[in-house]
Amino acid sequence: MKKEEFVEARTKLDKTQKEMSQLLGVSVKAIYSYEQGWRSIPTHVERQMFFLLSRKKKGERRELPKQCWVVKKCPPKRRKECPAYEYNAGRFCWMVNGTICECKAQKNWKEKMAICRNCEVMADLL
Repeated sequence: MKKEEFVEARTKLDKTQKEMSQLLGVSVKAIYSYEQGWRSIPTHVERQMFFLLSRKKKGERRELPKQCWVVKKCPPKRRKECPAYEYNAGRFCWMVNGTICECKAQKNWKEKMAICRNCEVMADLL
């Protein structure tokens, strides 16, 4: 997550830096450092931020988004190999490591999020 995306997300959540620090369990100084680009945003903070954004939007949606394996039309064999399917996390597949996106598990969080940010499943949640 880039510093601009972090600031935009905090703005969408309508939170001050202090409120955001409390929600994310980090110091206000850490929030300031993320937003200035002095510190990289840790994976767990990025995940939490996306989760909070998805829950904020929930109240605005009329119907639940479809499970990722339905949207992506995954065949049954691939579904059984994917942790999102195993844990019935198809609406939050972007939070689960090891998902079989683009027909293979991603090597790391950064690689996974590059795919997730352009995926209709995550776009529907946020």
